Amino acid sequence: MSVTAIDLANIQAAKVIDARASACPGPLLEAKKGIGAVKVGEVLEIWSGSPQTRTNIPKWCQKVGHEYLGHLTAEGGYDRLFIKRMK
Repeated sequence: MSVTAIDLANIQAAKVIDARASACPGPLLEAKKGIGAVKVGEVLEIWSGSPQTRTNIPKWCQKVGHEYLGHLTAEGGYDRLFIKRMK
């Protein structure tokens, strides 16, 4: 396991959004709504079953100024994506 994966596995998210049942762009839309629920410096975790989310979330973070911390694949086969609110 890489150092990044260990760090991500130990992150305590301020809010977790379960968007596993949503097709793309659903998880991205949920992230956009959910980021306002966490304070600057806190982490939002998105659960997604859509592979496109791994591309869409980092692009969105770069565009709007949040920090994309990375993703993990959970045992259930879905992705756990981590976003740090920067503004």
